[in-house]
Amino acid sequence: MAQKTVTVYTDDLTGEESEEVQTHSFSLDGVNYEIDLVSESYDKLYEALDPFITRGRKVGRTKKAAAFKSPVDGPSAEDLRAWARENSLTVNNRGRVPANIRLAYQKAH
Repeated sequence: MAQKTVTVYTDDLTGEESEEVQTHSFSLDGVNYEIDLVSESYDKLYEALDPFITRGRKVGRTKKAAAFKSPVDGPSAEDLRAWARENSLTVNNRGRVPANIRLAYQKAH
């Protein structure tokens, strides 16, 4: 008997399926959250949190988070993938764009 596993990526906010879904983390009142969003939904989250982020105090940042800008400030996942392929870098068609690709893009720009 053969089995086939199919992975479906779904935006947690809209419920829509997409290959461009990425997982994002945030914390509130000591509780850590993760949510899977396409870039348009992430933009909504970021816009909603931006007034609080700009007025809040930073208490720390991981090296990984400090290594590159927020996706709102940088290129979309599609743009990063296209740039990576143009520069002979291997990148998947879906999921999170690896940090090394984002860093290479930043260094080139």
